Amino acid sequence: MRVIFLGAPGVGKGTQAQRLAAQEKIPQISTGDILREAVKRGTPLGLKAKGFMDAGKLVPDDVVIGLVDEKLKQPEVAAGYVLDGFPRTVAQAEALDRLLQDRGITHVINLDVPRDEIVRRLSGRRSCPKCQRVYHMDSAPPAREGRCDNCGESLQQRVDDKPETIESRLAVYDRQTRPLIEYYDKKGLLHNLDATGSIERVYANVLAAVHSQRHV
Repeated sequence: MRVIFLGAPGVGKGTQAQRLAAQEKIPQISTGDILREAVKRGTPLGLKAKGFMDAGKLVPDDVVIGLVDEKLKQPEVAAGYVLDGFPRTVAQAEALDRLLQDRGITHVINLDVPRDEIVRRLSGRRSCPKCQRVYHMDSAPPAREGRCDNCGESLQQRVDDKPETIESRLAVYDRQTRPLIEYYDKKGLLHNLDATGSIERVYANVLAAVHSQRHV
C-alpha cells in the first residue's frame, strides 16, 4: 500500500494519514519530517536544504525530490508508506512517478471540506505557548475562556490561523496543489472523500477506499 493524502489546509490530512499508517504498520512520511531528519543527520542533501532554510528560502524541488528518493529507498518503506504533504505540485508528482516506476502509488485520498468550514476550523484553533496543548473554541474549548486547562497560560492564535493568513494559504493551495486532483483522477488512483464528518467516520471512509481495489 502506497498512499498519498491530498486536501487543503485544515481538512485533517495529518490526522487521517497518521491513523492509516499506524493501523497498516507502515511509515507516515512528510516532507517536513524528511527535511528535519536529513538536516539532523548532516547528509549532503540535508546540508544543502539547511542552507536554503537558514536563508528563509523555499527548498528547491530537486532537493526535496532527492530527499524523498533517499527515504523511499530505505528498508522500512518496503511494505508501503503514507505520503502526507508531498507532492505539492504537478511537477513534483511527475518527478515522483519517475522515481517510483513499477512501484508506483496505489491510492490517492483527496479529503474535501467546504472553504467556509476550513476557515472556521483553522481560525478557531488556539494553542498554549507553554505546554503546546491545542484547543478549538467551538469543538474543544478550554474550561476557562482564554486559559490553558493544563497550566493556566494565556492561549494564543497562531499567525497561520488568522483568517487573512488562511485565505492566503488557500489561494496558494488552489494555485499549486489543487491541480493534483485532476492529475491523479486521470490515472484512476483518486478517491474523493467528504471530510466534514467526525474523525471516526472520515477514517472509516478512508479504510473503505484503500481496501476497495488493492493494487500491488
